[in-house]
Amino acid sequence: MSFSQKILKWYGQNKRELPWRATKDPYKIWLSEIMLQQTRVAQGMPYYHKFLEAFPTVYDLANAKEEKVLKLWQGLGYYSRARNLHATAKIVIDKYEGKFPSTYKELKGLKGVGDYTASAIASICFNVPEPVVDGNVYRVLSRYFGVDLPINSPKGVQYFKQLARDVMNTENIRDYNQGIMEFGAIQCAPKKPYCLLCPLNDGCVALKENKIGGLPVKLKKTKVKDRYFNYLVILDKDKCTLLEQRHGKGIWQNLYQFPLLESEYVLEIDELQEQIAQQSALPSLQTIKLFNEKEIVHKLSHQNLHTRFWILEARDAIKDGISWEQVHTFPVPVLIAEFIKIFKI
Repeated sequence: MSFSQKILKWYGQNKRELPWRATKDPYKIWLSEIMLQQTRVAQGMPYYHKFLEAFPTVYDLANAKEEKVLKLWQGLGYYSRARNLHATAKIVIDKYEGKFPSTYKELKGLKGVGDYTASAIASICFNVPEPVVDGNVYRVLSRYFGVDLPINSPKGVQYFKQLARDVMNTENIRDYNQGIMEFGAIQCAPKKPYCLLCPLNDGCVALKENKIGGLPVKLKKTKVKDRYFNYLVILDKDKCTLLEQRHGKGIWQNLYQFPLLESEYVLEIDELQEQIAQQSALPSLQTIKLFNEKEIVHKLSHQNLHTRFWILEARDAIKDGISWEQVHTFPVPVLIAEFIKIFKI
């Protein structure tokens, strides 16, 4: 029995019943694939159902306001995925009359759709013989064939894509692609893989050479940067506050936040007051106090955000202030959403 046949047999016996596996609708497959980038299935499942309830079709998603899309996405992180999702829905409506393209090349041309997602949609929805290569597939292939090329190097990416193409099952590409990803997620897991009962153990190079823990190989990540955030939670006597929308290409683009002062280190109250005095856009203030003595360290892929929330009392009514009761309706980063939950006026 070949490598691909063993994967297919295993998949038939062990696959999880997931909602996107009961359909070939490219809209639903695309939605699930975008959501599951950098996200575990258990975490992504409620969001998948929530999005389909709010946007049953690609037309509904395309016609939605970005704020609503971001609000529903809140908590999944990597918000560029949500913005790309919204943009692609509009492209599918405008350019393809509401029908997803069926070729790998056209799919890869959609915003936010890379090699993996294009391959997944093309093979699962349209039976195009295109191999998928995600983290799970890298792990299975590198261990079984004993390949120590870094999976995040240009040479490694090219090598594994060709290897995946060489061993794929073209006759049942839909189940095979889902099967090898499922195999990597469940059987050939990152830690403590089930090698003893693995249907591939008789030919696995990593198992034979005791290299399971060392494969796949990845180049070292870029250095993590420390940033220091001071959020100014300004309140007036009517329990109104200020929110601002983030712009530019940095983290959390288009999400809302309390006015932010970023510093080069942890600020004490007198240092913060000096910086506030230079902010002409802020209202006149009469008191300031620190909400969290111990800074909150919010970890992102390449950044650690050392965060403090400061509670400031405004002297007068805040112009264009937002009622505190309405604050929770705005799409905000999880860091701020958690603060909103626990802060009591």
